[in-house]
Amino acid sequence: MSTAFAMGMRLRSTLWLRAKEWDKILDRYNERARMVSGMRRWAVASACVSLILLAGCPQRQAGQPAGIAANATAPAIAAPVPVAAAVPAMTQQQANDLAAKTQKAQQLLQQVEGAYSSGVANYRGGRLEAARADFDMAVDLMLTSGMDVKNDPQLSDEFDHLLNAINALEMSALKQGTGFSAPIEAAPLDAADEVTFPANAALTAKVEEELKTTQSDFPLVVNDYVAGFINYFSNSKAGHASLLRSLERAGKYKEMISKDLRDEGVPQDLIYLAVAESGFQPRVVNAQSGAGGMWQFMPFQGVYGLTRNGYYDERFDPEKSSIAYAKYMKMLYNQFGDWYLAMAAYNWGPGNVQRAVMRTGYADFWELYRRNALPQATKNYVPGIIAAIIVAKNPQQYGLEDMVPDAPVVSDTVTVDYAVDLRLVADVTGASLPEIVALNPSLLRMSTPGEMGFDLHLPVGMLEVYRKRIEKIPEDKRGSWRFHVVRAGESLDSIASSLHGRPSEIAAANGLDANAPIDAGEELVVPVVNIVATQHPLHSTYTTRAGDTLVTVADRFNVSVEDLRRWNHLSSSRIKPHRTLAVAEPVRLAPTTHVRAKGAHGKTRSHAEASTKTGSSAHGEAGAKGKVGAKGKASADAKSAVSAAKSTAKRSSQSTEKKKTVAAKKHGASK
Repeated sequence: MSTAFAMGMRLRSTLWLRAKEWDKILDRYNERARMVSGMRRWAVASACVSLILLAGCPQRQAGQPAGIAANATAPAIAAPVPVAAAVPAMTQQQANDLAAKTQKAQQLLQQVEGAYSSGVANYRGGRLEAARADFDMAVDLMLTSGMDVKNDPQLSDEFDHLLNAINALEMSALKQGTGFSAPIEAAPLDAADEVTFPANAALTAKVEEELKTTQSDFPLVVNDYVAGFINYFSNSKAGHASLLRSLERAGKYKEMISKDLRDEGVPQDLIYLAVAESGFQPRVVNAQSGAGGMWQFMPFQGVYGLTRNGYYDERFDPEKSSIAYAKYMKMLYNQFGDWYLAMAAYNWGPGNVQRAVMRTGYADFWELYRRNALPQATKNYVPGIIAAIIVAKNPQQYGLEDMVPDAPVVSDTVTVDYAVDLRLVADVTGASLPEIVALNPSLLRMSTPGEMGFDLHLPVGMLEVYRKRIEKIPEDKRGSWRFHVVRAGESLDSIASSLHGRPSEIAAANGLDANAPIDAGEELVVPVVNIVATQHPLHSTYTTRAGDTLVTVADRFNVSVEDLRRWNHLSSSRIKPHRTLAVAEPVRLAPTTHVRAKGAHGKTRSHAEASTKTGSSAHGEAGAKGKVGAKGKASADAKSAVSAAKSTAKRSSQSTEKKKTVAAKKHGASK
């Protein structure tokens, strides 16, 4: 591996880290700078200085996504340096070789400048993933050019400028707290870094009076800790906005979750535990612990009755994960006999809470709080959720009277045991691809699995339409073929061009004369060759044949050569046969990583991570001792259930290592 290539790999291995690793990035950046300096001591020292001055202090433009260094002055990579006019005497062949080399270098630098400029434009426009791809391509063009980047003064100097320019933008972005990864909204408790205790006495008295008329099936209480969070949610601009958006999102799932809680005999108001866990965002993953979904379950195969394999992860399914949540909360209540302790156990792990109770002799959350027997995150967790319940149930008093909940997510469901591409599902239901993706948040690929059942969610009213139309396509072709309803003015040629098929094959598949006109409203199946849903969830691919070039592939799939280069990190239009190329615009399926904000959860592990590292597998182990009553006594039955749960979790974990896929489960959470 060349030194330049190794340096480039080190660059991209650190370039995209998140803001919380800022200090580490600076250390690595300085180390890399020393390495570059050692390799290129002859480089102009002032280049890096002028680059840093050019970077400036980024400010956000109006209408720009918050947190993105939108107005940063993009460091310019140096213009190509012309070859000196005075050249020592050389043969004609040497002169020709030098001219060819110079021309090749100039062409390379123009391509690099184009990729870099595109990255800057995407960066300023808030298109962070596209910016990352552009900057990757700019670096790859240099490293894969076949030219001696290290020892050619012109190319070496240009490469230094390129790395420093990209680094300057990344550093500016990291200072804004984003890096090149678009952030998701923090859950209200994650953003709670302004809570002060004790709260205003007048506020506490006011809330106590409100509770006399507040109806709830959950034991509400107000004290200084709860009042502090109420003050934060009602009077802090950030806290109020975060809770408002969370409660608006709750409208998508409230009816569904309410039914699940009712079925298990869990208080309805424990729906607001999602305020602390995810802000009602179903596709969140905690970067530290691996906990995922609306209820932040750990990725333990088979626990909670949720299936997780290479095709889908039911932790991200709002309906199935909510059923698991209700069952798990009921189990925790049965163990501890107290909803506050059950909530603390959900956050910290039942084993940890059990030991705190046994150590202090108090089976009372507030007493454990006062005796400092709980981590800070758990101390904030319970009063924060209670405060969210009180505020949500008294919207007029806390500035939420104008809140408009999001419309409920509704769908029809069909269980499929064959692979079907989501683009085809969108075709036959008349929906957009993003709509189908949103209805199936547990899917990790662009296709359903082919060897196990999957509950595919469709737009409401489209179940029979789907069944009727999908029957027209052979089962083994549903992973690649498309479906199309003819619009006025369309022809077989235009349809073939837009869907990457061939007119003759479309005609044959539909029993049509290839030269005959087609009528608007006619339903066609569209054979598509060499496009398959890949294991990577973001792309479709094409396997190249002898004679293919980027130009011919781009023409075939109606995309640009520039896109093909960017998606596949290519530097030339020449490609070898049998190479797999991405030929479609990425569609994001993977869940978004969620990093806990500093504050309420800032310095304490999440409920899942904390309990896992202390030996009480979060949401999976029922605790080391069993049910805790008012006096802290253990129940042998609960202890037995705990042992069984641990055994099940262990067996499931071992099974996961041995199998790539598992049969889909239809039942509820593990008991």
